[in-house]
Amino acid sequence: MMKRFCLFLLIADLLLTLAPGQGAAAQGPASAEEPESGAVVCVPAVYEIAPDDCLPLGPSIYITEMAKLGLTFPPRSLPAYRPDPALTQLPYRYFKLEEDIVPILSGPAGNDTGQYFQPGFVYVSYVDRVESHGVYYLLQNGGWIPGKGARIGDYPRFQGLQFKSTPHNAFAWPLPIQSWDIPIHRAPGYNSPVTGETLSALAEMVQVYTTQNADGMDWNMIGPDQWVEARLLATVTPNTTPPEGVTTGRWIDVDLAEQTLAVYDNSQLVFATVIATGLEPFWTRPGLFQIYQKKEAETMRNNDPTDYYYLDNVPWTMYFDKARALHGAYWRTQFGFPQSHGCVNLSVGDSHWLFNWAHEGDYVYVHDPSGLTPTDPALYHDWAY
Repeated sequence: MMKRFCLFLLIADLLLTLAPGQGAAAQGPASAEEPESGAVVCVPAVYEIAPDDCLPLGPSIYITEMAKLGLTFPPRSLPAYRPDPALTQLPYRYFKLEEDIVPILSGPAGNDTGQYFQPGFVYVSYVDRVESHGVYYLLQNGGWIPGKGARIGDYPRFQGLQFKSTPHNAFAWPLPIQSWDIPIHRAPGYNSPVTGETLSALAEMVQVYTTQNADGMDWNMIGPDQWVEARLLATVTPNTTPPEGVTTGRWIDVDLAEQTLAVYDNSQLVFATVIATGLEPFWTRPGLFQIYQKKEAETMRNNDPTDYYYLDNVPWTMYFDKARALHGAYWRTQFGFPQSHGCVNLSVGDSHWLFNWAHEGDYVYVHDPSGLTPTDPALYHDWAY
């Protein structure tokens, strides 16, 4: 009797196993038999579309996410190169006067001609220097001044970059707005760990792959697990779409928020650099303008005794908005933040490059993505430097 009962149970179990929709399939979702070795993990690579023959897990996920941001392994270098360093040479010699009344003399230790420079921000160019009972400088107009001040022996030789083609992503220069090198964090936020690496102001350039907000500030990712606060970088985000109103493929883009300048030719980025624009209340006015005059050298002055300045032989000047111009600023020691009386100040080498490239009639697009620069025409004077 026991034998027949056991045989009955064995046959019943076999029937349940073979019945369609019954048995193991009815017990759960695992209707397919699991392979002996499991699924194959994909070789670490970029997979924009999930493959059918492997699982893009582990390193592949990270590599693919970085590739979407433009970050490859190894990183793609910028299609850029340094301009000719000879462009940084100044055609004049300059002398900065003390903030005092400086008379113009008829000769070294000569008579007072009745002309003088007022106290203020004064730079003159000279053609000779003599020592005769003191030090005297011969000006281009034939007058002499006593050596009350200091010669410009050296000046920043900073230069931007020329481009063979438009980069795939943004790039930036570290800014000289603090006395120490810029720390790199492992994640966005002031409290995130630092990598131990730093960036030197304007000495090196980085690529920017994405931006995130942390601690109320924007942070830029400059590499894998490398983040820098955005305010410490002057960033250029290439945009080859001509601004509204530009009827040619040539324009100069002035970004007031980032303090950068980008040049587009045939709707391709060809040059970019760091600048210094107008400081409140002498803002550089936003808008679309055109270069209406180019001058290899220009004397800029303001005779108002409360804000007197005299700048001799300002090199490579390109006027675009009344008295506001793009020009070299041999007196600037740093760039990357507002400092001027409304003009767009460039380094000597950058202004020389731009002067060689630009034509009268080329467009200058001045904009402030932050929206902080006022646009009321009544706030803008006719003079600037």
